[in-house]
Amino acid sequence: MATSPDPSRPALPARPRREASCPEHGPYTSVNLLRTIWSRCPACESAARQREEDAAALERLKAQEVHHRAMLDAARIPARFERCSFDNFVVATDDQRHALTVCRDFVENFDEHARRGAALILSGKPGTGKSHLAGAILRELIYREVRYTTCLDMIRAIRETWRRDARHSEPELLAYFERLDLLAIDEVGMQYGTDGEQTIVFDVLDRRYRELKPTILLTNQGKEGFRAHMGERTYDRLRETSRWVTFNWPSYRPTARKEAA
Repeated sequence: MATSPDPSRPALPARPRREASCPEHGPYTSVNLLRTIWSRCPACESAARQREEDAAALERLKAQEVHHRAMLDAARIPARFERCSFDNFVVATDDQRHALTVCRDFVENFDEHARRGAALILSGKPGTGKSHLAGAILRELIYREVRYTTCLDMIRAIRETWRRDARHSEPELLAYFERLDLLAIDEVGMQYGTDGEQTIVFDVLDRRYRELKPTILLTNQGKEGFRAHMGERTYDRLRETSRWVTFNWPSYRPTARKEAA
């Protein structure tokens, strides 16, 4: 609400003005701001403010790009899958559309899935797009703490902690895998399936199961082969929390090779 001027207070004298000319924009009225300081050309001032705003916006964009790059590096998404997205996933069949829909839903309703500690198991032959969709999910959730690894790399990393000169202890690395908002484990079933490997995998997945942490598992195995490699205890937990998605179409790779030739 506007207030009326106080008649008891003397009005401030108007600032002196003078006519001036800008070499670029022509005549303008300059206002005395302070003693010998006069206002500059309004058009020049406006252009200068716009340049400052543009420069600040560019710096913010550069900072965002640096942060995004750092998040991609932390997520360890392989370079081949960094540009994979839901939009460039090839859909030609109802089964492919179903796989895409399930993965989109996993991202769009991630908070709900996280509250349940839900998991996805993407199963199919090599070259059918499992890693593509896993990479797309990780990219969409990149500003959370997410990580891609192969099953063998995860096992090797934990075994490396057993060395005397290891940079991290086994409890530290297990705690890291446990706290991730999302962990994607590729090539499940490529390991030997020994008792020692099954114990390590069980330890990681059991920790995530208990803490309601979502996980994505990618495998070339069918359900029985997957079960044999994971072990009964791990499979039992995954069966409770996981959605199995079958990629039952031919590999994209022969087509990609023909197009590249």
